[in-house]
Amino acid sequence: MKLKCYNNKKSLIKISQIVEFLKVISEENRLKILCLLKKNEICVCDIWRYLDLAQNLTSHHLKVLKDFDLVSSRKKGLKVIYSINKNTIKKYSKLLNDYLN
Repeated sequence: MKLKCYNNKKSLIKISQIVEFLKVISEENRLKILCLLKKNEICVCDIWRYLDLAQNLTSHHLKVLKDFDLVSSRKKGLKVIYSINKNTIKKYSKLLNDYLN
């Protein structure tokens, strides 16, 4: 019996994308950051306080999320404001949903 979930190059690429997405969000603090950002944009100075993490560690997690296009940032004066990239979240949610259903 041949399984359809990974029988072609396109399916294998999708699986690889899903795996990378899950690696990024499986880290507890990154998932907490995404949760914080799902309703409002937040200054990095507030994110590390909410999470009770060192500022440099929070910045590291934000960079990983930003590199994967899950969050975006903008400058507001001296502050850096982060927001969730809902289009990217939808994209990976759909990929995962399509694969599992």
